[in-house]
This record gives sequence, structure tokens and C-alpha cells, in this order.
Amino acid sequence: MFTYKSEVLTTTIKWWGDSASETDVSNLDDLINRRTADGWEFVTYSYMANVTRWRSAILVTFRKEK
Repeated sequence: MFTYKSEVLTTTIKWWGDSASETDVSNLDDLINRRTADGWEFVTYSYMANVTRWRSAILVTFRKEK
């Protein structure tokens, strides 16, 4: 059995378009590396675009054996 943990990682402000920036990718890598160092296993992610194109988010899910 597993315990799951999901986190919302807010992206940088977007003025044109809604693609992830290098900073967003680096922040995602940092989060994954921090959680795996604590024993969490990366499971999946979902990029949640915002229709206003100002700020989006990445939903990241980890799991750990009970």
C-alpha cells in the first residue's frame, strides 16, 4: 500500500503564451529532487494552464510505501 501526496507548484507569470519557462522547469526539478530525497517516489504531473495566461500551475503527485 502507498500513501500519496500531491502538490501544486505555481509557475512564473506569463505575459505572452502559456508555455513553461526554464525557471518553471528548474523549480519542478528542485521539487522532485527534494521530495525523492525525503523518500517520496515521483508518480505523475499535470500542467494546468490558466485561461487568463497570467499564471498557471503544475500538479505533482508523489507516493511512499506505508
